[in-house]
Amino acid sequence: MSQPNILIVDNEKEIRQLLKVSLHTSGMQTYEAESGREAVSILQQNRIHLVILDLMMEDMNGWEVLQYLKSHHLKMPVIVLSARQLDTDKIEVLGMGADDYVTKPFSTGELIARVQANLRRWNPSLLENKLSVGELTYDPTIQQLHKSSGTISLSPLEGQLLELFMSQPGYVFTKEDIFRSIWKLDQFDVNPVNVYINFLRKKIEDDPANPRYIQTIRGIGYRFQEVDT
Repeated sequence: MSQPNILIVDNEKEIRQLLKVSLHTSGMQTYEAESGREAVSILQQNRIHLVILDLMMEDMNGWEVLQYLKSHHLKMPVIVLSARQLDTDKIEVLGMGADDYVTKPFSTGELIARVQANLRRWNPSLLENKLSVGELTYDPTIQQLHKSSGTISLSPLEGQLLELFMSQPGYVFTKEDIFRSIWKLDQFDVNPVNVYINFLRKKIEDDPANPRYIQTIRGIGYRFQEVDT
């Protein structure tokens, strides 16, 4: 797998460190900036494939970084990561060219999945299109899962759900993590999560009533587990 360069722009050292570890674990290289001005300097000197951008920073804020990218015709996906939760803020930065908006506090598993999804959308050659966990291989370009017993076609939402799980095997996603990552709405609704977990289990599990891959973590959510063949 190639290693995309991710620029983390945030004035909180703890958040930069958390994202650095998670991105490295997922096979990506990172650059770090604690201000917008430092981010611009890194962008001028390095090939960056995606930016994770805080908004509230001194010495050039996130809005100004978005303006810089636009005025200098620098085309790359930008995921805004901010504590600001107003819809007006989200609408504004998306209108300025940001590709996604994640509010703090956040799930690292969900954020990594969004990073991977944006990288695939912008430049599929950066990441392997196929995801493999154990005997399972999923090809998101044609929404097909390959396992020893055959090939399974998935719906778009089923595919997105499986891709989220397979991008972080062993990670425990809460139902709210899953909802916000797949449906991208602020008003949490557990029903579609339950429905599509059941749909996916019926397609990929040998015995959906006793799932081996999509395991329920009682009181928390779900975990995708590699199964020995």
